Amino acid sequence: MGKQRWCVIVIQLSPAPAPSQRAALQLPLANDGGGSRSSSSESSPQHHTYPSRPRHMLNLPTPQYSLVKSVENAEIDQKLQEIMKQTGYLKIDGQRYPAEVSDLISEGEIGSGTCGQVFKVRFKKTGHVIAVKQMRRTGNKDENKRILMDLDVVLKSHDCPYIIQCYGAIVTNTDVFIAMELMGTCAEKLKKRIQGPIPERILGKMTVAIVSALLYLKEKHGVIHRDVKPSNILLDNKGQIKLCDFGISGRLVDSKAKTRSAGCAAYMAPERIDPPDPSKPDYDIRADVWSLGISLVELATGQFPYKNCKTDFEVLTKVLQEDPPSLPLSMDFSLDFQSFVKDCLTKDHRKRPKYHKLLEHSFIRRYEVLVVDVAGWFQAVMERTESPRSSQCYSQHQLHSLFSR
Repeated sequence: MGKQRWCVIVIQLSPAPAPSQRAALQLPLANDGGGSRSSSSESSPQHHTYPSRPRHMLNLPTPQYSLVKSVENAEIDQKLQEIMKQTGYLKIDGQRYPAEVSDLISEGEIGSGTCGQVFKVRFKKTGHVIAVKQMRRTGNKDENKRILMDLDVVLKSHDCPYIIQCYGAIVTNTDVFIAMELMGTCAEKLKKRIQGPIPERILGKMTVAIVSALLYLKEKHGVIHRDVKPSNILLDNKGQIKLCDFGISGRLVDSKAKTRSAGCAAYMAPERIDPPDPSKPDYDIRADVWSLGISLVELATGQFPYKNCKTDFEVLTKVLQEDPPSLPLSMDFSLDFQSFVKDCLTKDHRKRPKYHKLLEHSFIRRYEVLVVDVAGWFQAVMERTESPRSSQCYSQHQLHSLFSR
């Protein structure tokens, strides 16, 4: 890439919101100490906190089209009003129940995602324990668009077993509450619990689920996720693996995304960082294939591939200038897995495979039919790492033996 290219790359880091700006918890607390973070249910994606590992959201410059924006804002308002007419009830286990905010009893915050905070909640009318994402409605049209997109995608995706299931929503004048199934934890937190790699056979099943979910979004709803990363991949003790957090998903026009929305810099594909024409964003679902590849390298090795970078800019520079990450030969991964990751991390997006091609890969073909006890493995990990000190009771060899079985 020529030096003149660097003159047009402008990076804006969104600062973390001040405490006063965070969406206030408006759910009635289950006890006087409510609002504390649950240690056993971790179904919500979290931003990373490694000091040497950038996890800020990256806002890339967007062309200013005032007329398009005004029309888009009017559509957002109209769609939000339409959704409001459909809310006020939850459908759980095939039964539909009228629901108000007062029916949701919080049992503690379990994390925060792109669009808001997530709580473990007991639905007072039935006793069901679910997850509820609370998103603050503001005058900010971009925030409203995120709320609308997240809600729209999950409500439509009830027929996909690899996407988090939505029970319904409650919309008030100040907030949107999306009720979803409660999962166990995300892949990011699992990696931290294990303090090392996730076994290839688990990642095989995870890959089948995530590629299937991404294909479903593209084929059924014309949507690109744009934020594929370990914290948005959920697992539970039933062995289910599901994709979540659709706030910055984008509509595809002629199979291509036309906007440069926010996303996590650490997992961003080269063509999103430095497009041929910055004034005309133009990329497709293969950007999510790259993000999946980075996620698999991270989970398979236990380390983020750009872990030595101190800033987002350093990560972006390495993505553009260096060879793509790969699975180390010393860790004895199968040739199928190595090949699959290499395909996902093809730097030239024109040569990077799309979903249908990926589904033909021998790695996915193998794990589509191979029986893997994901539930048993998940339960063992959660039980043996429940205490923060439990991992200290095992040597590195014992941990590897436990989590690779």
